[in-house]
Amino acid sequence: VYMCEVERHHPQLFQNQGKESFSRLEDPLPAVVGVTYELCAGIVDKPHLSLEEIACEEILEECGYRVPVTNLKKITSYRSGVGVTGSRQTLFYAEVTDQMRTSGGGGQPEEGELIEVVEIPLEDSMKFAYDETLPKTMGVIFSFMWFQNNIAPKLPKSNIKAP
Repeated sequence: VYMCEVERHHPQLFQNQGKESFSRLEDPLPAVVGVTYELCAGIVDKPHLSLEEIACEEILEECGYRVPVTNLKKITSYRSGVGVTGSRQTLFYAEVTDQMRTSGGGGQPEEGELIEVVEIPLEDSMKFAYDETLPKTMGVIFSFMWFQNNIAPKLPKSNIKAP
């Protein structure tokens, strides 16, 4: 995301330039232009664990909630990064409570993760999903739409937050 913004703001850097031209950018963009809103996610690289077990590990690491595998509901699997990586992603839904929180989350800084857990009030979720000024993945938009269609109608009217 950051490099796409660099290319948009400094297209001359990408025109007939060698790799050495990237060693120093005279007018660097602030790091925040590379920050996006994303769903909790992880790489499936532990063959001894199920997708559900990996998802629960990621929820704990990134969001700070200990969720039992039995609390996950598989929504669907889909392809992302088509034309680049063709990654297969599986989307799960889990409800969490304050009692399940074990930490503030944040991921693994030693792995280059910089994660801030963000809660969106349910009544603001679709405005958030369609706000083009807030950079987000299609998975975020899809998950908010799925939630609005499948979970929100069954909820009592209260101050409940979207995923």
